[in-house]
Amino acid sequence: MEEKIETLISETIEKLGYELYDVIYEKEAKDFYLRIFIDTPNGISLDDCEKVNDAINPILDEANYIKDQYFLEVSSPGVERRLRKNKHFEASIGKEVDINLYSPITLKQDEINEKKKKNNTTKNISGILKSFDENNITLEIESNEEIKIEKKNISNIKIKLVIREEFEKWKRRQIYLQLIILN
Repeated sequence: MEEKIETLISETIEKLGYELYDVIYEKEAKDFYLRIFIDTPNGISLDDCEKVNDAINPILDEANYIKDQYFLEVSSPGVERRLRKNKHFEASIGKEVDINLYSPITLKQDEINEKKKKNNTTKNISGILKSFDENNITLEIESNEEIKIEKKNISNIKIKLVIREEFEKWKRRQIYLQLIILN
């Protein structure tokens, strides 16, 4: 379903000057959602989402691929964007990612932090995405070791929001200045 919808609307979205990042059709509680994620190098505004929504809504209605009632949502993939397609993985090589797994994997003792420790297994792991193929991804974890994770064991993988060291220094300086002012 998602691929059919992507094929149907991608040209319209591209003509408007946006990249179609992803299409997700899913059920939450009793409601169905068709989520369209768009992007540009300069980011996405609410006006951009409205423009795309207005352009694709009649196309989706006419095609009538989805027989159930659904909510259409158009948005940016966000800073912590999900990685689902090869183009997403390719664009994310060298970036830090958070991964949630269906089944736990075993790590060496020094590769797992105390909060996640339970017989050296974890279902949540972070690291630098090094490579991928059709079946696996390779991740560099804190101990600078590379581990392979089967894609079929990944329930969710997304870009990790990393607060830069410079921002942390700025924030500490602001807190220090506030303390001086208060005293």
